[in-house]
Amino acid sequence: MRQSLIITSWLLLLLAVAAGVQAETSSHRWHQPDIRFLQVPAKTAFSLEQALASRHWQALAEASPNFGYVTNEYWFRMTPPTSPDHQILDISYPHLDDVTLYLVRNGQVIQTTHFGDRQPFAARPIDHPTFLIPYTVSGSGKDELLLRVQTQGALQVPIRLWPQNEVFEVIGQEDRLHNLYYGVLLTVICFNLFIFLALREVTYLLYTLSAASYLFLLSTLRGVPFQLLWPDHPLLHNLTVLLSVPAAMLFTLMFVRAFLKLPQNAPRLDLVVRSLVIFNVISFAGAFALDYNTSIRLSVALAIPSCLMLTVIGPIQWLRGNPQAGFYTIAWGLLTVGSAITAANKYGWIANSFITTYGMQLGSALEAILLTVALAVRVHQERQGKIAAREAELNAMAARRKAELRMMEQALHNPLTGLPNRTSFELVINERIGRQPKQRQAVGIIYLTNLQAITKTLGHRNTDRLLELAARRFNSIVADLPGVQPIEETPHRTFYLASLESAAFGFLIDADLIALHPRRIVQGLEQFREPIDYLGMQLPLDPQTGVAIYPDHAQDTNSLIRRAYIAQESDEARDRGLAYYQPSRDSYSADRLTLVSEFRLALQNQELELHLQPKLGLSSNQIVGAEALIRWPGRSTPIPADQLVAMAEQTGLIKPLTRWVLEEALRVRQQLLERGHAIGVSVNISPNNLREPEFPLHVQRLLTSHPDHRGHITLEVTETSMMLDPGNSLRTLKSLDATGIPLSIDDFGSGYSSLSYIKQLPAREIKIDRSLVGDLPKQNEDRVIVQTTIQMCHSLGYRVVAEGVEDAETQQLLMAMGCDMIQGYHLARPMPLADLLTWLDERADATARKLG
Repeated sequence: MRQSLIITSWLLLLLAVAAGVQAETSSHRWHQPDIRFLQVPAKTAFSLEQALASRHWQALAEASPNFGYVTNEYWFRMTPPTSPDHQILDISYPHLDDVTLYLVRNGQVIQTTHFGDRQPFAARPIDHPTFLIPYTVSGSGKDELLLRVQTQGALQVPIRLWPQNEVFEVIGQEDRLHNLYYGVLLTVICFNLFIFLALREVTYLLYTLSAASYLFLLSTLRGVPFQLLWPDHPLLHNLTVLLSVPAAMLFTLMFVRAFLKLPQNAPRLDLVVRSLVIFNVISFAGAFALDYNTSIRLSVALAIPSCLMLTVIGPIQWLRGNPQAGFYTIAWGLLTVGSAITAANKYGWIANSFITTYGMQLGSALEAILLTVALAVRVHQERQGKIAAREAELNAMAARRKAELRMMEQALHNPLTGLPNRTSFELVINERIGRQPKQRQAVGIIYLTNLQAITKTLGHRNTDRLLELAARRFNSIVADLPGVQPIEETPHRTFYLASLESAAFGFLIDADLIALHPRRIVQGLEQFREPIDYLGMQLPLDPQTGVAIYPDHAQDTNSLIRRAYIAQESDEARDRGLAYYQPSRDSYSADRLTLVSEFRLALQNQELELHLQPKLGLSSNQIVGAEALIRWPGRSTPIPADQLVAMAEQTGLIKPLTRWVLEEALRVRQQLLERGHAIGVSVNISPNNLREPEFPLHVQRLLTSHPDHRGHITLEVTETSMMLDPGNSLRTLKSLDATGIPLSIDDFGSGYSSLSYIKQLPAREIKIDRSLVGDLPKQNEDRVIVQTTIQMCHSLGYRVVAEGVEDAETQQLLMAMGCDMIQGYHLARPMPLADLLTWLDERADATARKLG
């Protein structure tokens, strides 16, 4: 109880002071200027006059500049408030090597201030760890501030403009918060040092060194040692910055080994920790040999996995019953989160804020308090453990039998749902297969895809209760399916369902009987999909079911369960709720993995090709474009393009593949132009590309470097792919259209998109799916649909392309309907570029002869 009160008191004190500082800061009139920036390559002579005359200034997207570890020179331009006259520029990040502030009025330099942490501390205008630069404005509104920054470390420049009469009060509040933090750590360090001197236990010494190294690290990041200890030695200051990060990681890793007794409790984890210790020793030594930029990158890069490893160790050891791991998990979790946030902020991955700026301080302060208590608890627990061990010896014989029965129950059942667990499920499948080897058995996996979202909304306790309800309900539904096999039968209960993990259930059913009763299966799927009434809410669990059949799909239990899992992850399971395992769609099979590896090498080695299928303009009877289609030549067994794209999407290769296709399409069109064929090229893009934030920018840059092809490279997106994520798809397409990149909606009519959504799309072209065009001469219904589609698209301002035109009759029908372009085997099959050039030349010659 006393320990809890101590922890609570410290936490409340820290939070109260932090909140007070935030309130004080927010209540004062500091000004966040609108900042523009200019990037200049490193080692380039660039003057103030050139900066003022430059037309390449860009608006800063975020409030505070943060570009991570770069070596280029950056200029920042802003307009100060017109009042009061005396103001101060505050840069709260003190590790910038070379900074110059220019106050410019009507094109004239009024003030120049040069500072940075590569100069003695006395060069700073105001004696403070951070950069505080005073200046005076005229009040005319014609003043400008220009800031030139170049550094070898993280280039982040958190800028605030203060009235001179208010800044010191607020800075003082922030300094008090830091001083409170330093006081907490110094108290912890002294306390544990005294305990070490009394007990001579090395764990306390290592923790003292760990806490001291964190104190030194964070005070160094603040710039305090530079101000107080070595103000005339900036090189020593920069060296201590480089040494502080690996030193903190080194002593922390050594403390964890001793505190959790990893050499005895977890030899494999201990090997990983020792490896990280070695790497951090190398990083420590690298501070003396490497340049500043490389050394600090190496230190921070090693700090991130070290922190993550320290976070993972705690829960693992806690689950394994290590009595010290509970406090450690909470304490180091707080520290690791704070350290990771700070490291990511230094790399420029996340923007500046109170949490990202002070994350390491907050985390380490909380960690220090919790671990100090944990070390005291450890001594108490060890003493109590000896007493408990003696008492346990007296009760061991009586409890052993009860424990064995309970362990057997726990070993074969899920503690939450009470259903048989994976072990029981596997035993039943093995027994059935061994007893009836010729009987076809279906292994089903039901996965609750919406459970994670429900957990985030309602919490784990409510999710546990919901799982209990779902288990009972699904067990009763499965019990009514024809041919279902019981997993466990007792005089009091019968289970037809097993809990394989928190969101997955398994069942076993006669595969021949289930095929004879498809209606019952459909009814069962509908019952699975019905939401569960809980806390007055209808909660959908969105189950997906995958089925693998013995012996068709596998002949051992492990493979059957694994392939049923694979089946439930398929698109078919997401759409219909049920899917059977298909070897051709198994991205986890050995053959599939081999194929993926070969495909990756083919992409790297430029072994892929683009084949092109021409498009004909019906009104002019001229070739107006060509669609680029990917091919993988040189294989004994050809792979269809849709399978290549699906494999790339599943394995993360779609991003480099799409970029290769775009670059290749530009090369293809350049050759077409050189031969006198000024036609456009269409490129298909994946829905995964639409979810890439940087994709529009990449396409814009690519076409900017090839201006002759701007407006002639069309991006085709399928109607179905856009509906997977309509919001992000629409934003991406609008971004592409805003830069003049033509867009086309492919396979129109094959999906279920609404007209209200389609009309929002910034497309210029609609391609009618071949499923509506193929039987156009025979199917009157298709002719009505196509005619209506063409009229509707023309009314909305779209050009219309018909895909899959196989004969002249279809072409004539489409021409009569007013279709703009056609594409299909009737015109030409997809062909390599060389064949297309020859085909175009021959067609041009034939046209010339007719005209002649």
